[in-house]
Amino acid sequence: MEFGLVAIFQKMGWEAKSVAMILLAMSVWTIYITIDRVLLFRATRKQSIDFLPLVTQCLKSNKLREAVELAKKYRKSHLARVIAAGLQEMQSESDDGIEGGLMLDAVRRSMDRESILVSTELKKGISSLATIGTTAPFIGLFGTVYGIIHAFQAMATSGSGGLASVSAGIAEALITTAFGLFVAIPAVWIFNVFTGRVDYFVLEMNNSSSEMVDFFIKKQNVPVRGQGVGAHAGR
Repeated sequence: MEFGLVAIFQKMGWEAKSVAMILLAMSVWTIYITIDRVLLFRATRKQSIDFLPLVTQCLKSNKLREAVELAKKYRKSHLARVIAAGLQEMQSESDDGIEGGLMLDAVRRSMDRESILVSTELKKGISSLATIGTTAPFIGLFGTVYGIIHAFQAMATSGSGGLASVSAGIAEALITTAFGLFVAIPAVWIFNVFTGRVDYFVLEMNNSSSEMVDFFIKKQNVPVRGQGVGAHAGR
């Protein structure tokens, strides 16, 4: 018997081939999610780097409407979306005549909602990598167990014994376990990398939300809860 991968695959039964095809589909999905998220994260980072200096100048010049319009041009930037949500909410509350702490609470909630939406979009598909990483080895092991059972059944049917009579079947069976590990290990590694990247994006959005609230407090001269206006203005 030839022990090349192609030769072994050709001699596999339909059950083992089905397991191999499932693992192959998992591998293709892992590659797709990896490419998709890498491209998205790069675009998110690049647009955020381009957006921050421009919006900072708008805010320093008190050009809030221009800042909102600028944020709309950088829709892939996680920071632009959060800041735009806060600015739009502030404009809406100001038009309705709501000022002070109530406006700040509304602005904070709006940015929190947008942060949740953005983080959910950034995590899209990443959880499937964890599923692949945990299930692929077991799927491969299932193929191995079935293959070994099939090999011993063939040995019992033929009436021959010894390692030589079952070595081909065992080699065929172990291929699925190796394939399962080959699929699972990169999926787990990529999942951990992407999870860390998303956590960093979330941290940046939280920091930006806090800075925007501070900006609105200074702009509106809103007293901090439990303190007077004068106490805050002296910060």
